Amino acid sequence: MRHLAQPRVLLRAIAASLLTTAACFPRLELWPNRPCPAGYLAAVVFFCCIFLWGFVFAWHTQYSGRPVLMLKPDRRWFAAATVAALLVALTLHQFLDPALRAKIPGDYPADLKQWLGLTLFAVAFYPLFFIFAPFAWCLRLFKSQRVATVLTVLFGAFVLTTKAHSTPAPVSNAVFAMLLAGRVAAGFLAVWLYLRGGMLLIWWWTLLIESRNLLSLADNS
Repeated sequence: MRHLAQPRVLLRAIAASLLTTAACFPRLELWPNRPCPAGYLAAVVFFCCIFLWGFVFAWHTQYSGRPVLMLKPDRRWFAAATVAALLVALTLHQFLDPALRAKIPGDYPADLKQWLGLTLFAVAFYPLFFIFAPFAWCLRLFKSQRVATVLTVLFGAFVLTTKAHSTPAPVSNAVFAMLLAGRVAAGFLAVWLYLRGGMLLIWWWTLLIESRNLLSLADNS
């Protein structure tokens, strides 16, 4: 735990949390029927992200031997991430988004402004919450990349299952099975890319997947 409390780690975590909160704020402000003011929600995100980023900066490099951020990832991994993300995006757009949009319309943008808010939130927060922080925490706890990878993927599957069963209009078993299988497969691929290309590759991966919603906006315009 001494690594988590180092001033260098805390300062980097605070700076990263500020950037994450700034990127998340448009989504919080656009949230319909939000239970609290957007400023209060942003403060909650900020303080939670300090701990999440602290895990990443304190433990990822120490236990994986790989840098968190690679400004120039290998072209092979960049190409692999691009192709994989486009395939995931097209699969979601073609087979799952039509059914999910009817069940949880709040997860899909109605216009370009909403798309920008949702995408900024997805790129800034989702990788941190689902990949960066849990992977670093599991690495610190088990000191095994394989175990950390499996537990990180299972965490994403658990969150998906919880969300699917808590929606006002639950999705069908067939759609849920496809979602779960896709989340597990994409989770393993994302961690694999993360270890080879760092955070930049995962942010790019997330941006490409979220960009699929532009196709729906174009069709409706």
